[in-house]
Amino acid sequence: MHTHSLHRRAIPKNEINDLPRKTYTGSIHVIDSDAKMRAAAHSLVSEKILGFDTETRPAFKKGESYPPSLIQLAAEDRVYIFQLRHIRSHDPIACILNDKKVLKAGIAVDDDIRKLNDLFFLGPSGFVELAEMAHKAGIKNAGLRGLAALLFGFRISKQTKCSRWDTPALTREQIVYAATDAWICRELYFALNGILHGKPHISL
Repeated sequence: MHTHSLHRRAIPKNEINDLPRKTYTGSIHVIDSDAKMRAAAHSLVSEKILGFDTETRPAFKKGESYPPSLIQLAAEDRVYIFQLRHIRSHDPIACILNDKKVLKAGIAVDDDIRKLNDLFFLGPSGFVELAEMAHKAGIKNAGLRGLAALLFGFRISKQTKCSRWDTPALTREQIVYAATDAWICRELYFALNGILHGKPHISL
């Protein structure tokens, strides 16, 4: 954890921009078939805490909207990126997401749950809202970028956010960006949990 994180409760945007940039450098698995989906879901069943995020094709016109293109789940030593356009049966990932014994930590999870419900049934079980944890810890930054900067002292890029996430083949930049968001959600869960329980957690 960043050395100043327990003394400061907010970090301004200009300071975030000056911080060193960091991306996820671990193992990333792009899941683009039902067979890969089943194998990934099987390996995630034993996880206790997952970083959770989704990516959706951006809409620029009024009334335009798209379903989520990706679901990202970060385990301890790997990140899975599920390309939903290539998957026919969502049952295996729906089982993981609906399992209350597997905690899924993310930002604005209610929005993600609502959007994913257009594709398959998803209840609120086992989801943890990091912005709520930050609020309880007295932290004013509630977004992913601000929390990462405040707690870890680095900047995560938002450059790729508005790209075409529904493309048949993701670029390397998209893959790293999507994996980084899920990974940082998991790390933030442990950091915030440590602050709330008075036990600073260092894992980065």
